[in-house]
Amino acid sequence: MAHQGNVWDREYKNPKLVTGKEDPQADTLRFLKFLKKEQKFRVEDKVILDLGCGTGRNANYLADLGNKVIGIEISRTALSLAKSRALAMGVSVDYRLGDIGEKYEIEDQSVDVVLDITSSNSLNEKGRVIYLDEVARVMKKDGYFFVRALCKDGNQNVKNLLKASPGREYDTYIIKEIGLTERVFSREDFIKMYSKYFKILSLEKKTSYTTFNDRIYKRDYWLAYMTK
Repeated sequence: MAHQGNVWDREYKNPKLVTGKEDPQADTLRFLKFLKKEQKFRVEDKVILDLGCGTGRNANYLADLGNKVIGIEISRTALSLAKSRALAMGVSVDYRLGDIGEKYEIEDQSVDVVLDITSSNSLNEKGRVIYLDEVARVMKKDGYFFVRALCKDGNQNVKNLLKASPGREYDTYIIKEIGLTERVFSREDFIKMYSKYFKILSLEKKTSYTTFNDRIYKRDYWLAYMTK
């Protein structure tokens, strides 16, 4: 945890990948709309677990809707900002400093909704197995899981990174400027891994663009809506 925690602390102090925005992410709002419209499931008075909650963009918003929210974050810098923003908004969130690739101090089948918005991509394979086991354990049988993961399919930038700067494990590369290892998934690979634990309701590919070291990169994501 220490190494990745240091990487993310540096990143939040001098952002190259993360944004300083305070409002909830558009992908989260789309997921909530899907739950309400397609599943007739309103995210109010629910228990929500936000994995890698960062500066609290989603957690604080969801708490403001009247939910009980637990946020786990590895970066002290991000967590401190999340707490001060919650205070300013007048909302209460159970923020915890921790690694999402380690066991969670949360009761079995107690969580209605779990969010993992490009957080588990920096776990190693050992941590990823714990994360999948733990999410499956804490989620209620009729709960929902939203994952935004990095997509490998059709992305030249990813292919270049895998070749030029490979990580130690399968389909990982290292972003050398910040020392971060990321895991990318093909569609087949994502389905194979997650369907062992969850039922995939929807799996879409989304393209966005990010500026890194004054260059624009295409970043593709899988948006997965799942249940047990």
